[in-house]
Amino acid sequence: MLLVVGRIGRAHGVHGEATIEIRTDLPEDRFFVGATLTTDPAARGPLTIEKVRDNNGIMLLKFKEANDRTSIEKLRDTLLLADVDMDEEAQFEDEYHVQQLIGCSVVDIEGVELGKLTDVLNLPGQDVLAVATPRGEVLVPFVLEFVPTIDIDAKVVVITPPAGLFELLDSTTEKPDDE
Repeated sequence: MLLVVGRIGRAHGVHGEATIEIRTDLPEDRFFVGATLTTDPAARGPLTIEKVRDNNGIMLLKFKEANDRTSIEKLRDTLLLADVDMDEEAQFEDEYHVQQLIGCSVVDIEGVELGKLTDVLNLPGQDVLAVATPRGEVLVPFVLEFVPTIDIDAKVVVITPPAGLFELLDSTTEKPDDE
């Protein structure tokens, strides 16, 4: 499966290095000399890494296909994608990639469908599941207490939401009576 592992930022210096916004937990497995990455948009790649270095905590990459600052600036905001085998990569049983979760049906403990999972938001306190329902979006804390079961093969996420969470949509969509 192709996963977004980074985004090209601004050029660094005049020799064709780019700052990289890392979007993977395993940068050393994705960004190494000789690695070829797919791009989004596809017309900007593929890109082959020629040099990798750290500059005060910022990853810098040089690509064989981009030799100077101008060519890197043309690649700015390009997403870098790597082909990842999800089964090989999971280190723990309850470890998932966002792409595996998006599109899953979200059901309650009785099996009643509540909506579709549209995103996983990485917030400072904890991750949150964004669930699209017919009445609007609901954000569910991604913790074991509220998300006890995930079945990737069946594309189903079982939740036990806090009392009233899904009912809040009813109160926010009602219009006040005209007096």
